[in-house]
Amino acid sequence: MNNTINYLLQDWRINQDTSFKSRLVLLMFRLNGAFIHLPIFCKFFSRIYCIIYQIIVEYILGIELPWNTKIGSNFKLQHGYGLVVNHETVIGTNCTLRHSTTIGNKKLPDGSISASPQIGNNVDIGSNVVIIGPIKLGDNAVIGAGSVVVKDVPQSAVVAGNPAKIIRMINSTSTDLYIRNLENASELPTTLN
Repeated sequence: MNNTINYLLQDWRINQDTSFKSRLVLLMFRLNGAFIHLPIFCKFFSRIYCIIYQIIVEYILGIELPWNTKIGSNFKLQHGYGLVVNHETVIGTNCTLRHSTTIGNKKLPDGSISASPQIGNNVDIGSNVVIIGPIKLGDNAVIGAGSVVVKDVPQSAVVAGNPAKIIRMINSTSTDLYIRNLENASELPTTLN
């Protein structure tokens, strides 16, 4: 029983400085995850809850966070308005998402649909960000507000712009951000690979 409560409330404390709405959405999201693991005879209630979740979270609260998205613990949701996350997206632990952000797949030149992004641990995503395609965001990456990310982001990179470019790296020996010296500027890539 204690494990179930811990599972359901795993995002509650990290979201105390956000809104009650964020905590409610994440509690409902985790509750749906718990319902999925119920015995087969309870699947009917699980399906009913999925519908209730979709009506409340998507249609009333304006957050498109599908119940079957894979999200790690300590997920922080700032505001959440206009948030759209594809159900195939994978989000690591200790990640932060802000409002008006879209994370999903894209239509490829041959007409097929790509895979969705895989987001590492400790990733901080600003508001009004678009992250699309079969890309990976490395651990400890920071995505600046208004960025359009269509290529992989290396670990500990800070990216911004449209298209997103690396603007600095997070020092691996401390948590402080630093801007590389001008003599090392040639080592810093200006676009993502």
